Amino acid sequence: MTSRIITRTIWILSFTSLFTDMASEMLYPVMPSYLVSIGFNIAIIGLLEGLAEATAGLSKGYFGAWSDRKGIRVPFVRMGYTMSSAAKPLLALSSQTIWVFLMRTMDRLGKGVRTGARDAMLAQESTAESRAKVFGFHRSMDTAGAVLGPLLALLFLHFYPERYITLFLIAILPGVVTVVSTFLLKDDLTPAKVQSGTGVSFSYFVNHWKEGSHDYRRLMTGLIFFALLNSSDMFLLLRAKWAGHSDEAVILLYVVYNLVYALLAYPAGWLADRFGIKLMWITGLLIFTVVYTGFVFAGNIYEYALLFALYGAFAACSEGISKAWISLLVSPGQTATAIGSFAGLQSIAALLASATAGIAWTLLGSSSPFLITAAGTFVLLIYFVRLRDPHIVKGYSSGKGNPSD
Repeated sequence: MTSRIITRTIWILSFTSLFTDMASEMLYPVMPSYLVSIGFNIAIIGLLEGLAEATAGLSKGYFGAWSDRKGIRVPFVRMGYTMSSAAKPLLALSSQTIWVFLMRTMDRLGKGVRTGARDAMLAQESTAESRAKVFGFHRSMDTAGAVLGPLLALLFLHFYPERYITLFLIAILPGVVTVVSTFLLKDDLTPAKVQSGTGVSFSYFVNHWKEGSHDYRRLMTGLIFFALLNSSDMFLLLRAKWAGHSDEAVILLYVVYNLVYALLAYPAGWLADRFGIKLMWITGLLIFTVVYTGFVFAGNIYEYALLFALYGAFAACSEGISKAWISLLVSPGQTATAIGSFAGLQSIAALLASATAGIAWTLLGSSSPFLITAAGTFVLLIYFVRLRDPHIVKGYSSGKGNPSD
């Protein structure tokens, strides 16, 4: 680790994520319209997204623990990005339900394979004082791809409306760049950080949280309860589409979300390192509550644009921040397992959240998932207010080793 905050490895990982998200986000904002066009209803879309995210999360826990046990990162990063890059264009080969489920699952499985190892590399390349900034920088670069992707999709669909299949095939190009960039990475683990043994059971990550400190377990509990409330972002896109806005308008809304996210992720990380990770996370939850309440009442495109912009601010204050928070409460040799364990448990919660949201939308109306989520998140804020910020946990000084209870 050099004195520079953003090292060569962080740059490579960040550019790799940029091109991956460029490919993913060319497709994500039009995915609801595509799925509806091939016969999927709202409940099935909720189930699809829930299963896809569950696959990603469960595999994050397993492969994160495997990476820690074997003491290697790069092979997991490379394989994960390769799987996702291949799955996106393959999804367009058939509109059969089983094929769509398989390819969407393969895409998310690739995310699961790579995420724990990649985030462990980011943590390894940072210090305690720069942890949130590094994760924020990576999220900014990642989300820059999520701005470019929808813009490219918007440009393409302007000239070729509803040519979804061709758009899926175009996603091959950034995918190739992604895979090639992973060959620039090198493992840099020292023997002291590598655990003995290479085997890991699939259920190992489920129990990992029990082995952590009191602060780690309390944080995990709150994060999982929030995941039970937070359904797939696809429902936000569906809500905008349901309100009568065009595909192009929905894509632009998604661009607004990602642009704000990309611009604020690094500053949010800097503020978290300066004033406290917990404060930044709670700020994100407050914004989230406002956004989901607003989706109940929004109608015109300007109201939706404001809500998607605020949603980008929430993401900047939460996604990278939560990973940085977790990494500060565990030892370096357990980082991939800890973040993967969180993702695994989160994915089960996300499956339930998305499936429930789809059913609620169908049976109770399109406003019901947003009202339930907003109310639940507001109550959960009280729980997070009572947690200790990781920077002031007794016994914590450098981010190395478990903080004391």
